[in-house]
Amino acid sequence: MVDEPREDVATPEDVPAPEDVAAPAEAEKGAELDSLRNERDEYLQLAQRTKADFENYRKRVARESAEAEARGRASLSRALLPVIDNLERALAAAEPIDRDAAPNHLVHGVRLVYEELTGVLRGAGIESYEPVGEAFDPDWHEAMMTRPGEDGQVLEVLQKGYRLDGQVLRPARVVVGAEQKPSAGKPADGSQAD
Repeated sequence: MVDEPREDVATPEDVPAPEDVAAPAEAEKGAELDSLRNERDEYLQLAQRTKADFENYRKRVARESAEAEARGRASLSRALLPVIDNLERALAAAEPIDRDAAPNHLVHGVRLVYEELTGVLRGAGIESYEPVGEAFDPDWHEAMMTRPGEDGQVLEVLQKGYRLDGQVLRPARVVVGAEQKPSAGKPADGSQAD
């Protein structure tokens, strides 16, 4: 019986040499490794961008939250300023004419409420200011009238001003000194011209 070669069995000529098999496999592994490295780098960049975006978002939300809180405090404070003014007027009007008179408990109660309210506002960063004797500053003062006196100096405070963390809530309403200038037709000494 003659051995005929079978087609389903590999012959030594059909089996590739190990170096021929290794070269394409190594090239394929290298390409796959490069692909995985590129993919890894893309994911790393994406993670870094996402982290930076989230950090920026967190900072923006914190800043917006602080700004909203400051706006809310300023709004509430502005609404309370007339209440403080009215309490001050009530206390000034209730001052006894006779210092020897018995103490008025209602006035004492109003004074306690006033002091508590102003203490709470001070704790929130709100402060009043009365700029008598200072130079007039339109950023801090509102000139209600002028009176003869040192030019540009605040002579009297008609209504206290208030600040919140260095920002004006309400400017102080003031009387400002103005240099007296002689009027046309009148002598500087005040006598009338004939």
